[in-house]
Amino acid sequence: MAIEKVAVIGSGVMGSGIAAQVANAGLPVVLLDIKVEGKDLAADAVAKMLKTDPAPFMHKKNAKLITTGTIDDNIDMIADCDWIIEVVLEKLEIKHATYEKIIAHKKKDAIVSSNTSTIPLKLLAEPFDKDFKSKFMITHFFNPPRYMRLLELVTSADTDKKAVETIRDICDIKLGKGVVVCNDTPGFIANRIGTYWLQAGINEAIKGNVPIEVADAVLSKPVGIPKTGVFALIDLVGIDLMPKLADSLLSTLPKDDPYRDIAEDYAFVHQMIEAGYTGRKGKGGFYRLNPDKPGAKEKQALRLDAKKFDEGRYELADRPKLESVDAGRKGLRAVVETDDQGGDYAWKVLSQTLAYAASLVPQIADTITDVDEAMKLGYNWKFGPFEMIDALGPKWFADKLAAEGKAAPDLLSKVGDGTFYKIESGKAHFFGTDGKYHEIVRPEGVLLLRDIKLASEPVIKTASAAVWDIGDGVLCFEFTGKMNALDDQVFDAYQKSIKLIGDGSGDYKALVIHNEGTHFSAGANLGLAMFAANIALWPQIQALVDGGQKVYQQLKHAPFPVVSAPSGMALGGGCEILLHSDHVQAHAETYCGLVEVGVGVLPAWGGCKEMILRYMAEEQDNYDKATGGKTLWFSPKNTPMGAVRKAFELIAMATVAKSAQEAKQYKYLKDTDGITMNRDRLLFDAKQKALELAKDYKAPEKVEDIRLPGPGGKMALDLAVDDLRTSGKATPYDVVVSESVARVLTGDQADWTQPVSEDHILKLEREEFMKLVKNNGTMDRIEHMLTTGKPLRN
Repeated sequence: MAIEKVAVIGSGVMGSGIAAQVANAGLPVVLLDIKVEGKDLAADAVAKMLKTDPAPFMHKKNAKLITTGTIDDNIDMIADCDWIIEVVLEKLEIKHATYEKIIAHKKKDAIVSSNTSTIPLKLLAEPFDKDFKSKFMITHFFNPPRYMRLLELVTSADTDKKAVETIRDICDIKLGKGVVVCNDTPGFIANRIGTYWLQAGINEAIKGNVPIEVADAVLSKPVGIPKTGVFALIDLVGIDLMPKLADSLLSTLPKDDPYRDIAEDYAFVHQMIEAGYTGRKGKGGFYRLNPDKPGAKEKQALRLDAKKFDEGRYELADRPKLESVDAGRKGLRAVVETDDQGGDYAWKVLSQTLAYAASLVPQIADTITDVDEAMKLGYNWKFGPFEMIDALGPKWFADKLAAEGKAAPDLLSKVGDGTFYKIESGKAHFFGTDGKYHEIVRPEGVLLLRDIKLASEPVIKTASAAVWDIGDGVLCFEFTGKMNALDDQVFDAYQKSIKLIGDGSGDYKALVIHNEGTHFSAGANLGLAMFAANIALWPQIQALVDGGQKVYQQLKHAPFPVVSAPSGMALGGGCEILLHSDHVQAHAETYCGLVEVGVGVLPAWGGCKEMILRYMAEEQDNYDKATGGKTLWFSPKNTPMGAVRKAFELIAMATVAKSAQEAKQYKYLKDTDGITMNRDRLLFDAKQKALELAKDYKAPEKVEDIRLPGPGGKMALDLAVDDLRTSGKATPYDVVVSESVARVLTGDQADWTQPVSEDHILKLEREEFMKLVKNNGTMDRIEHMLTTGKPLRN
C-alpha cells in the first residue's frame, strides 16, 4: 500500500517535529493532542515550530499541510490516514488507551506505529488482537526529527512483512532516514549504548577527578565524536532526561546487564535539576554563562562533586592543551595510548563502552553494521563501535582488556586476529555472528562514492579533485581539498574532464559533480587568496578569477549534461557551480548562497550573471502568465530593474537558503531541479538524471540579449544602501562592496535599450572583484573569516 496521508497523535516536541518532517516530504498530516481548556496544543505546536531556529520546517509553506485538532473532538480525522504515529507520554496505560481510540476510528489496513524510546513492542501490543498486531510496529525517531537521520524500526513475528516494507520505504525515501532494524530490547540500539557511554563518562570523570573540559576535549573530535563530547551533550539533550532514561532502562534490562554495574544515581544531578540547571534549556548545566557578567558570554564549567551541587563550584572554563587531544591526528589508538589525563580517561570510558557494545550483538541487532550505523546516525559518531575496535585492533583491544582482568565479549574473541570489516575483491564485508564474513549489500537506489573507490582508481586526479567512473558512461567529479575549497587544481581537473568527455559520443556522456564530505564546498580557497594578496601576487589572483569564469562557462555550454549533487553547505563558488549546471539534484539539507560580500568581495565566477538571468526569467514568466503572452511596452525586458533589485538584495545580503526547498524560492535552484531526501540516494538519483539528459542532449546557448538599467539603476541601489548606512544597518565598507555589486548588476554604463551579453557582465565581475580584493577592508574580512570562521562587521 502507498502512504498518502499520515496522522501523528501527540504534539509535543517529538510529535510536532515528526509531523513537520512528514510535511517536508510533501504529505498531508493530521496532528492531534489532548483537549485542554483554553488551549489548542496542536495548533500552538505548529505556530511555535514556525518561529523555531533551527527550523523543523524546510519551508514555512509546509506548515499548511498540517491539520490540527484534539483527540477528544477530532479523532475521526484519522479515518483516511494510511499511517498513524503515536507519540504520547511514555506510560503504558496511556499508550494502550490511545490505541483503543485509534482502533475505533482507523481504516482497516492503516498502519500504526509508536515512537516510544523505552517500552518494548511486546508490552505495547500485548492486549490487542492479531489484526492490530499485524499492522503495528515501533518507529523510533531521534530529536530533532528533521536533522537526525536515524530511525530505529522494531517489528515482531506478528508484523505483516508488507507493512514493514511500506514503512521502511517511506522512512528511507520520503523522510530521508537511515532505517536500522532493531530487536525488541530495552533502549533498542543507539540509546542502549549511548546511555551506557554517557554514564561511563560521568563515572570516570568523578573517579579520576577529571575536569569536564578535559573530558569533552578528548572524547570528541580526537576519537571521532561530535565536539559536544560527554558533558556538553548532556547539557544539550537536557540533564533532566538522564535520570528518566536510566530509570527506564533499569526497569526493563536483564538482571545481568553490565549497565546495572555502572549505573549511579548521583545526588548532585537531582540537585541541579531542582535548582533549574537542566542544561541549555535551563539556567545552565555542566557549563553555563557567567550570570555575574551578563552580555560578556563568559563560559564557566562545573567542578564535579558526586554528593553535592554547589553554584559556587563554577569556574572559568579552561581550554586544555593535551598530548592525547593532539594524538587524535594519528588515530584512535594513539589517543588511548597517550600517557596523560586525557588518554587515561579516553581509554577507561571507551574500553567499557566498546566492550559493552560488542557484548550486545546479536541481542540488540542481528549484525554489527546495524549497531555501527545506529551510533553514527543517532549520535553523530564518525565511526561506529566496531569500526572503533578495528581502529584499535581487535586482538590488541582484547589483550588489553585481559591485562586489566576483564573478559573479552564472545564476538571479540571470535574475530580473533581478524577485523570486523575487510575489503575483498573491491567489496566491503562485515564479520557475522556465525564467524563468517558477509558482503555489505546496499539497498536498491543507493550508490555511494566510497563503494566505487574500493574497486577502482580515479580516471583523473589533481591535488584538489578526483574524477571517478561510476558506470554507464557517467563520470563523478569530487572535490578533495580542505573544506572542499576551490582552486586552480579543481579547475585543472574540470578542464581534463571536459576534454575526456568530449562531445559525449565516446566512452563518457555525462558529468555528475558530487562528494561525500560534510559539505559540498565552502567556495574559493581563502587561505590561498590571502597569501597571494599579502605579497601582491595580483596576476595569480586574476588568473584564478579568469580560470573560474572560463571553466564554469565551459561546463554550462558543454556538449554533454552536467548535474550537480550537493549536500550540506554550497557557498560562494560552490553555489556558483550549481548555477552553471544543467540540473541540480540536491539533498534536502543543502544550504547554499552567494556569500562573498561577507569577506568583502563579490561573486566573480558568474554568480552575479546567473542570478540576473534567473530573476529575469522569473519576471518574464510571471509577466507572460499575467498578460496571456502579449508583449506590452512595460515588459520585463524593457523594465529590468525588478530582476536587478532582487539579485542585488540576495547578493548584497549574502542570503543563504537553509534547505533545498528554500533554495528554490531564492532561485539558487530552478523549479525543475530535484530534491533527494535521503543523502545515501543522492548520487544514484543524480546519475539517473544525467543519463536521462544525455539522450538527445542540446547545450544551452549563450544569452546575448540582456537589458540592464545602467547608471540610473545603480543610483537607485546606491541610495537604498546609503539609507541602511545612515540607520546603522550597513557599515562604511558594506557600502563600498555594495557599490561594486550594484555596478555589475546594473551593467555599468549600459543602456536598457541596448542589450549586453553574458561576457559583458563577466567582465564587470572580474573588474570589481580585483578592485575589492586590493582593498585593505577586504583583507581584514578574509583574515577574520579564516581565524574565527565568522564574517567581520565593522
